Amino acid sequence: MEGISHKTIEVNGISMHVAEKGPADGPTILFIHGFPELWYSWRHQILSLSEHGFRCIAPDMRGFGDTSAPSSVSSYTFFHLIGDLIALLDNLSLPQVFVVGHDWGAIIAWQLCMFRPDRVKALVNLSVPFMPRNPAVKAVDYFRSLYGDNYYVCRFQEYGLADEEFASMDSKLLIKKILTMSGGGGTISLSKASLESYKEPDVLPSWLSEEDIEYIASKFEKSGFTGGMNYYRCLDLNWELTAPWTSSKVDVPTKYIVGDRDSSYRFPGIQDFIHKGGMKSYVPLLKEIVVVPGAGHFIQQERAQEISDHIYDFIKMF
Repeated sequence: MEGISHKTIEVNGISMHVAEKGPADGPTILFIHGFPELWYSWRHQILSLSEHGFRCIAPDMRGFGDTSAPSSVSSYTFFHLIGDLIALLDNLSLPQVFVVGHDWGAIIAWQLCMFRPDRVKALVNLSVPFMPRNPAVKAVDYFRSLYGDNYYVCRFQEYGLADEEFASMDSKLLIKKILTMSGGGGTISLSKASLESYKEPDVLPSWLSEEDIEYIASKFEKSGFTGGMNYYRCLDLNWELTAPWTSSKVDVPTKYIVGDRDSSYRFPGIQDFIHKGGMKSYVPLLKEIVVVPGAGHFIQQERAQEISDHIYDFIKMF
């Protein structure tokens, strides 16, 4: 990670840790990570795209890593998270940027483009497709209807339950198990019992090293997992708060990338929605959909150069 600089910026009432590389006057890419991740998930893209002349900025999001983690659950709504990012862009005097999101970062990126399309030149989103707000059912109830109470999204709703289970486990082993079950159809409950029963591979996949795991785990040992879990605990609150944007569209040029072994690509009906015009009706400037054969959920790490090339090939057009 040589050459990546780090700084802390005061934004929106919190201290945000930001990793950065690339020319200060270059076109800027804002990378938004998911759970349980950090800026570090974008390490390969930062190095690759900075070599193409882009200024790459990857914060630890609110509640993660070296960024502040407010104690109140209600401090993790879309408005807080997107407010942090807008404040970051303002602090850095960046009127408009390219945005790349993954997992929760993709969800936040979709909303960012809906709320503030004026700040986004183009979007590349990984893993999680745009999912329009359903006024008839709350988000957690929807997941419960599909997968039951033991689904991790539902289990995370009880404050302290999953937090304490994660805290009681060896952090390096926990991170290793979650990352290596990518694309393997592993447990969807993320309970302590299910994680302990999941056997991690004897040899790490080529895209993941012991050093990677040690770095990520060291940050979660410091911050804990509660901040990240609070994103899930705000799902229903977000559903209430975003009522005015029901049926709103994302009017930003967009490329969507997903691995064909990603659990996000296996939700009931989601492939028809993605490929048969449903998502395009909400994202009218959707230019390209890429399905990567054999790739799992942590696609920007699993297929690092391929994803970097996909991002570059798209954003260089703008």
